[in-house]
Amino acid sequence: MSRVNDALSSLVSALIPALPDEDENAADQRHEDALEFSKGILSNHKRSAESYDINHVSDLIKKKLWRENDAPDKAIQYSNLYSRLLTLPILTQKWAILYLLHQLADASSENGDISGSQSPQGPGQKSQHDTRSGNLSSSTQFQSDEHGAAPNNASFSARLNHLSTQSAGLQTKGKANGGNGKAHQTPPVTSKALSASGEAESALPKADVERPTEAALLRDLPFTLQGLSSTNLTFSSSTTLQLPSTLPIPIISLLHTLAEPSLLYRGLSEFVQSREEGLIGQSLRSAIGNELRSYLGLIATLEGEIRRAITTLNETETKLSIGKAGVTLKRCVVWTRDATMGLRLMSLMAEESKNRKGGQLISFIHSFSTSYGDPFVAAFAERMLAHLTRPFYDMLRQWIYDGELSDPYHEFFVIEQGQEQNENRNVDPRRVPATSVWEDKYKLDHDTVPSIITEDFAKKVFLIGKSLNFIRYGCGDSAWVEAYSKDASKELRYGDTATLEAFIDKAYKTTMDRLIYLMDDKFKLFDHLNALKKYLLLGQGDFIALLMESLSSNLDRPAGSQYRHTLTAQLEHAIRGSNAQYDSPDVLRRLDARLLELSHGEIGWDVFTLEYKVDAPVDVVITPWANKQYLVVFNFLWRIKRVEFALGSTWRRCMTGARGVLASVEDKLGRDWKVARCCIAEMIHFVNQLQYYILFEVIEAGWDQLQAAMAKPNCTLDDLIDAHTRYLKAITHKGLLGSARSSITGTREDSFTSQLHYILKIMLAYKEAVDGLYSFSVAEFTRRQEFAAKIETRTAQGKWGLGDKDDEDLNSPLPGDRVPKGKTRLPARDTDSPLPPLLSTGVDDQMLPSLRKRLQELSVDFRSRLVVLLGDLSVQPDVDMKFLGVVMNFNDVYRPERRRKRREGTKDRDKDRKTPVEKAGREKGRAEESKDGSSVGGRAQRPVERS
Repeated sequence: MSRVNDALSSLVSALIPALPDEDENAADQRHEDALEFSKGILSNHKRSAESYDINHVSDLIKKKLWRENDAPDKAIQYSNLYSRLLTLPILTQKWAILYLLHQLADASSENGDISGSQSPQGPGQKSQHDTRSGNLSSSTQFQSDEHGAAPNNASFSARLNHLSTQSAGLQTKGKANGGNGKAHQTPPVTSKALSASGEAESALPKADVERPTEAALLRDLPFTLQGLSSTNLTFSSSTTLQLPSTLPIPIISLLHTLAEPSLLYRGLSEFVQSREEGLIGQSLRSAIGNELRSYLGLIATLEGEIRRAITTLNETETKLSIGKAGVTLKRCVVWTRDATMGLRLMSLMAEESKNRKGGQLISFIHSFSTSYGDPFVAAFAERMLAHLTRPFYDMLRQWIYDGELSDPYHEFFVIEQGQEQNENRNVDPRRVPATSVWEDKYKLDHDTVPSIITEDFAKKVFLIGKSLNFIRYGCGDSAWVEAYSKDASKELRYGDTATLEAFIDKAYKTTMDRLIYLMDDKFKLFDHLNALKKYLLLGQGDFIALLMESLSSNLDRPAGSQYRHTLTAQLEHAIRGSNAQYDSPDVLRRLDARLLELSHGEIGWDVFTLEYKVDAPVDVVITPWANKQYLVVFNFLWRIKRVEFALGSTWRRCMTGARGVLASVEDKLGRDWKVARCCIAEMIHFVNQLQYYILFEVIEAGWDQLQAAMAKPNCTLDDLIDAHTRYLKAITHKGLLGSARSSITGTREDSFTSQLHYILKIMLAYKEAVDGLYSFSVAEFTRRQEFAAKIETRTAQGKWGLGDKDDEDLNSPLPGDRVPKGKTRLPARDTDSPLPPLLSTGVDDQMLPSLRKRLQELSVDFRSRLVVLLGDLSVQPDVDMKFLGVVMNFNDVYRPERRRKRREGTKDRDKDRKTPVEKAGREKGRAEESKDGSSVGGRAQRPVERS
């Protein structure tokens, strides 16, 4: 080692000349500094040589031989010698030997610097270099034509190209040898400054005008790529990189390309260090941070290659060329190409994350994987999604296995609304109705559903979590949910779509089966639906008949005299006297009699109704709207039953009286009773056909469809709710309770409901008129019996049976417009009958014409209303409704006509055919209908209890 030091010291003494007027101590110090510098070069060169690739130097030599010799003999000879050299174990510095030979072979050739000519620059050239410089501004998104991520997507490429072309020039930076050799920033260039600069440079020596070599730029490149300022490349701001002003255009172009990842890295570093309120946003920052660490690893590798290349060259060679060492700026551009593309994509993701969150951000990043054909872009997006979607899949796992929504920043596609509503209303969450828990607590936000899952998949996931939450809080079965979560919980991650779908399908089936089991077995949903059909839809015939018979005497009284305890007692009597007594006690205790809101002049029939009470969680299916529909249908059917009961009692009285009382007055009232019985028969036929249609064609058919829907495999609670809703809508529409929108006013009007309501009122009024006729017949029969008894008594006494006074009393009519002394009118009755008050005596001959007139008017009005109803039914699109009109008019005794859309000619002909009585009845009926704005079930919406 001492020999090496001595030889090196002699070499340094020979190379460094002695300076005049230099003292001995300064000369010795200069010699020692040079000697230490030489030792450092030798030590660095040795470590680099040991670690350098020998194959690279061999390739350089072989290429040189091929280039300088026409025949391949030299190259083949070198290959043989190289093979023999590799087999020699005694030589450890094989790379150094080959490199020395290569450098000796190039010693005679002239090596130019990559920066261009070494000729001195004049003022004009200096000005040209100054004009090349510019300012490179960073952007969060870059794209060039050479590295386009998606040539087939015009919008995406246009955005990236626009952001890439926002790069301005490079702020120039000069390097002068003004003693210390430090760089200074060039001031703004003006014409005077430019001329003065040119004169100053022309006065300087040629050696003073220098440009940074490629080796110097490569030495600074690792710092620049990390966003740090260096000697030749400095950052004046976070978005501006300054380049030396003396570089030629090719080097400027390369540095432009290398400056792009530098500026992108600075922007992404700031984005990663920023704070974001959102789990998926934080996950995006973490994923970008991982990619930036990988980018720094690439920079570290590149820095090692640059250092090895620089240390292999001595100081003189570094100034000339570093390309022989295998590292150039152009190669650095190639090596950082993929990294630059990744930085561009991450910058675009970071920019879009400001306007997107949650599922929208996942969908945006997923679009790179599905909508672009570049394999690098797709692979990069998939790698980002694997890390980005972890919070999303954690929320998904907790939702489908626990039924809990863990989404503090509203990034999941399920939105919780019940909590906010309860806070506003100050309601205890444990007392929230089951309907709101199922329908209103959670909503599916279609805008935030990520594109990594389908819409049907999202609906299934939403239904699973909502069902588990309902089982836990609505059904009170949290123990099963916790056990299920422990047994079935699986880790979910991005990429394994088949496994995820299998997990979701299994969870869906398990959850739905448990929920349907609880609703059927524990809460008896199907039993409640059947009870509603039996009692509110009049399916239990014996119970309804007994209830109506026991309540008839009470309900004939005014509504103000009705009391709930009396109605409840009669309801209990009807239950005990019919097959309803065998129903479940839980079902029977829910059945109750109630009174609707009272109005003046109403009787008990108008305010009585039945109520079936349901509680949570059954009220999810039997909602308040459904209860309202059941009450509307019950009130309508109860009115029909009332009319049927009234007509039946009148018909029985007529049939039994026909063999007794009525037979005695056949000579005077026979024709009237014949007409009355025919009209009552028509009304009974109408009521029976209407009842049959509603109870069997509508309710029973709808019930069969409801049972079929509930019996379907994989039936969900939403399916039950939808099936029950369709069932009630079909009953109200096909049961002639549906409303149609008027084409003139645009409002909904109850066409069939109002027609049926008025027809039923006419039937009740006709029943009252027939009862008056029966009373008149009984009075006539009684008078005749009295006279017959009087004749028999007088005959037995030997007197004349009738005297002159008796004939006068029998044949003298009473004025119709006054009440005779001692005779009073019957009090007005609180019914719908428009009959005039009758005299208390039955022997008034003026009463019979008024009864005949009233019966005639009501029968004509009934038939006119009926033909209009049949006309409306004949044009209905529903087959069953159309068939109802056919059944009511099976023998074509009526001529159906439409009320609104009749042709003018038909209206004129009908007007000519009508008698004055028919016209008067029609006009009076229409006037009463226009005044009657209430529907059959209109007041069922406001039930009130009376004690």
